[in-house]
Amino acid sequence: MDKESHASPRKLLVTGASHGIGAAITRRLLNHGHQVVAVGRDFASWSDEDGLEKRIVDLASLDTLPKHLQEITTDHPDMDGAILNAGSGRFGNIEEFSYQQISDLVAINLLQHLYVARALVPLLKQSGHGDLVVIGSEAALAGGRKGAVYSACKFALRGFTQSLRSECSSRGVRVCLINPGMVDTDFYHKLNFKPGELAVNALRAEDIADTVMLVLRSHPGTVFDEINLNPLKKVIQFKN
Repeated sequence: MDKESHASPRKLLVTGASHGIGAAITRRLLNHGHQVVAVGRDFASWSDEDGLEKRIVDLASLDTLPKHLQEITTDHPDMDGAILNAGSGRFGNIEEFSYQQISDLVAINLLQHLYVARALVPLLKQSGHGDLVVIGSEAALAGGRKGAVYSACKFALRGFTQSLRSECSSRGVRVCLINPGMVDTDFYHKLNFKPGELAVNALRAEDIADTVMLVLRSHPGTVFDEINLNPLKKVIQFKN
């Protein structure tokens, strides 16, 4: 791919990097000349690219995740940023969830983010600079019908980033939360609804990548605490 010039190439971790929003962010970073440690479950459709290191990790497997994170931080002590993006959706009334389904949803949408931050924040603090960008959701702003478990995770993630921002600012580390509305990705493939068909009914994954780049390229003294993005005309379309 043709690289765009960038004055200060960086090395960043991206979780959920193999598909959807994470893939768009990863490709944008590579295109700007950055190095990316890409974490995901399936990179079968990806070719080898300059600056890209693929790590196949099941982030929801919390028992093995600390080991994987230790390996990554040992191999890349010079990382100066991360985009915490991985997540999964499941929706329904609370009684429609099994206890295991609740546990699984909390693991992938909340706990693994805390684990990744726990592993990376010490590196960033030690270096005295860096960015931690968390991809949240509009579900962090208002609870909705059939979204109790999902919203609980996103509300908690929002509180986590607010607290983390206070912990990290004195050490030169910026923390930003990006809350997208409906994005046209494969997130909806296993759900019974999706965004409307028109371009104005959903964000594009590239829109989120653009926003991440805005955050990363801003003046070092500027912090985007929280950015909310939504399609111009939100439409929910239910599948047959």
